[in-house]
Amino acid sequence: MLNPVILRVAKSALLSRFEDKYVLERGSVLTQYPFLKKNGAAFVTLKYNNELRGCIGSVVAHCALYDDIVNNAVSAGFGDPRFEHLHADELSNISVEVSVLSEPTILEYKDFDDLCQKVKPKVDGLILKHGSYHGTFLPQVWEQLATPKLFLQHLSMKAGASPDIYALHPTIYRYGVEAIEGAFNEIVPL
Repeated sequence: MLNPVILRVAKSALLSRFEDKYVLERGSVLTQYPFLKKNGAAFVTLKYNNELRGCIGSVVAHCALYDDIVNNAVSAGFGDPRFEHLHADELSNISVEVSVLSEPTILEYKDFDDLCQKVKPKVDGLILKHGSYHGTFLPQVWEQLATPKLFLQHLSMKAGASPDIYALHPTIYRYGVEAIEGAFNEIVPL
């Protein structure tokens, strides 16, 4: 189970963009919560009245988990190209979800049907890579795309390719997540 401080980091990162009094004290947070020093990959998802409002993350650990959460929280609120920047008057209706990813592993498969059989619905997050095409879906996307076929077809489109790309045998990675979610107003900032 994830430590709720992860949500506090994300909220504080967002608040720091609105109010000067919220200064992120990286050193003291890392001293108090040393697990945040370890390299980690995280996605931060923001929802406004239960509708997606921003979602940005990393699929591979490349920095301290603390830094990844801070960067992705700010990017979800202010850098997701699908949405306008977050506004202060929206915060009371925002929920924050932080998903910490396991290390992705290659999923071996023979063909599309075999891939559909090997994918674990509601468990697997997937990454598709083929040439310049790449995309990922968190396991939470299974809530909207409940079958492996549908999930994989939409993953290919997110990657910028047609569902026919599976005939070219793209590389597929799977990963798991641990996620924690909370209403913005109920999360205590750092």
